[in-house]
Amino acid sequence: LSGLTLSVSCFQPSCFGYPLSIFFIVVNEFCERFSYYGMRAVLVLYFKYFLQWDDNLSTVIYHTFVALCYLTPILGALIADSWLGKFKTIVSLSIIYTIGQAVMSVSSINDLTDHNRDGFPDNISLHVALSVIGLILIALGTGGIKPCVAAFGGDQFEDDQEKQRSRFFSIFYLAINCGSLLSTIITPILRGQECGIHSKQRCYPLAFGVPAALMAISLIVFVIGSRMYKKVQPQGNVMIRVFKCIGFAIKNRFWHRSPEYPKREHWLDWAIEKYDKRLIVQTKMVLKVLFLYIPLPMFWALFDQQGSRWTLQATTMDGNFGAIQIQPDQMQTVNPILIIIMVPIVDAVIYPLIKKCKINFTPLRKITVGMFLAALAFVAAALVQVQIDKTLPVFPAGGQSQIKIINLGADAASVTFEPQLKTVNVTSKEWTDYITFETSQLRSLSITSGNNRKTQTTNLPGGNRHTLEIKNTLSGIFSELILDNVTSKPEEGNNLIRFINNLPDTINVTMGDTYFGALTSLSDSDYKTFSGGRTYNVAVMRNSVPCSFTSKPLGFGSAYTIVINECSEQTSDVVYSEDIPPNTVHMAWQIPQYFILTCGEVVFSVTGLEFSYSQAPSNMKAVLQAGWQFAVAVGNIIVLIVAGASKLSEQWAEYVLFAALLLVVCIIFAVMAYFYTYIDPNEIEAQLDEEEKKQANKDEILHHKPVEADSRM
Repeated sequence: LSGLTLSVSCFQPSCFGYPLSIFFIVVNEFCERFSYYGMRAVLVLYFKYFLQWDDNLSTVIYHTFVALCYLTPILGALIADSWLGKFKTIVSLSIIYTIGQAVMSVSSINDLTDHNRDGFPDNISLHVALSVIGLILIALGTGGIKPCVAAFGGDQFEDDQEKQRSRFFSIFYLAINCGSLLSTIITPILRGQECGIHSKQRCYPLAFGVPAALMAISLIVFVIGSRMYKKVQPQGNVMIRVFKCIGFAIKNRFWHRSPEYPKREHWLDWAIEKYDKRLIVQTKMVLKVLFLYIPLPMFWALFDQQGSRWTLQATTMDGNFGAIQIQPDQMQTVNPILIIIMVPIVDAVIYPLIKKCKINFTPLRKITVGMFLAALAFVAAALVQVQIDKTLPVFPAGGQSQIKIINLGADAASVTFEPQLKTVNVTSKEWTDYITFETSQLRSLSITSGNNRKTQTTNLPGGNRHTLEIKNTLSGIFSELILDNVTSKPEEGNNLIRFINNLPDTINVTMGDTYFGALTSLSDSDYKTFSGGRTYNVAVMRNSVPCSFTSKPLGFGSAYTIVINECSEQTSDVVYSEDIPPNTVHMAWQIPQYFILTCGEVVFSVTGLEFSYSQAPSNMKAVLQAGWQFAVAVGNIIVLIVAGASKLSEQWAEYVLFAALLLVVCIIFAVMAYFYTYIDPNEIEAQLDEEEKKQANKDEILHHKPVEADSRM
């Protein structure tokens, strides 16, 4: 019975010629992929804006998580094939997966530790600890079930249902893409909502909670179909046999390394004393393909930065698409949309055209082109980053201060920065850009307006921006130097707004749902945060008389000082002083880099799997699948190394560095591919079958000869 495949099969109803059980498996996969990609879409922004990690740490932790997700499939395959079987493995790890998603949702609840109700967690370490625990559980769950679900679906078909099985895998792949596409559209929208008990924040609990709910649904749906599944019992993992064969060959060669032992054709032939020839030959074929995998992780190092560096790049861009406001993490949807479009176009149009041109576009050449396109995509990303950097404001360094002058009066004013550093003239109700000074050199300000003159000493801390309010009044010059307390561009495309009351009376200001408080004459408010790409209603109460106006469209990533010069029931006079310009580089400029990278993915990923399967023996497909997943994991580890070791201060330079590294690897792979000889595993296995048959006949003859001799005696 050792050579038979054992299975437990319950009653299997069918629908349109397909086992009904596969519909539970397809729905399970859709929900699981929605859960994974939905959570992953908002993950890097959660790190940056909720946990307050910088870009580099956010990128490192993101890629560490992705690497874990592609390392754990090896563990899942071993558990399923050697211990629990696919069904129990999927159920067990899905429970762990669901718990992990729930823990992530809880970790993002701001009110969990916001005891003083100031809108910020008081114990960020607790949130970090819960996040790490949640991510580890998710990595174990999603990675562990990854190699099991598709194979479990294939197990449901009989041997005479090859056509249905093939269609099942097409539907299965479609479910994966639909789940990832919908989740990367929906979860960023959920994240963009505001929720909370004591203070309103970005709704990460909802963005993580919905994927957690989908994972729970995935588990329930899968378990409901339990009685219909055909459950193949674990038969041992071929990867373990391969590793043991390789280990024995290395050990045996080491113990027989002296010259007295004759050399063998291949180092794996040293395993012949313990393992049969078929396993050794099959392992040789697998290792030949795995050797070609060595350069491939560099492609994945670039590809998976869509969810980290490219998403962070989108936060500094304009997401206004007319009637639609695109969130930075929603730009990732461009990839699955283009995949759905490009795969049939490449298969039905591009490849046939290349064939008609009589170009021998072999699988390894396709993979090389895919790597080159990925490098080109990062060059495009670098060009976009250069344009973004041109629009970013320059903030003061540690030993510098910046001062912006706002003249609130009806008279022109002149400000001299002493000792004789600079003189600036400002007309009535106008303002200047920020002016940079070395803090140690600036001693005082000499202000002249109308017939009045005033000297104001300064003692600035350095590394900050300040606003100088001046107004010539009947009693003299009013001046106040305000600390802006803003040293970076607003995050997530939000806007910062503050008000200056240029009226003689105290006013109360509310913008949208945000109350700025009571502002006395010539006083200013603190900056408040508002979502980008919108207009807001501003309500002003002056001497119990209300007035209101609608703000201008604020754009994304800007900061404004709104000066209220007049506000009554009949009229309002407000001016917008731009402290930080809005994002002006449109997110649409990311589409070319996504398009080029997706084209690279189509010719690289699809072809790579096809090539691997065509060059591997029938019972070693799982080994190559594990090798492919491992290449993705190593690619994410490369990002960790480069992001940690790189001393580049400019993001565009890092993009160019990754492009250059992949280009070098691409050339190395092209050389390796040139010397590769394609094989036909089926032909080799047929030869092995023939040899084994001949050997069996010989053994039978040898077995019968002594019997014949005995009969003659």
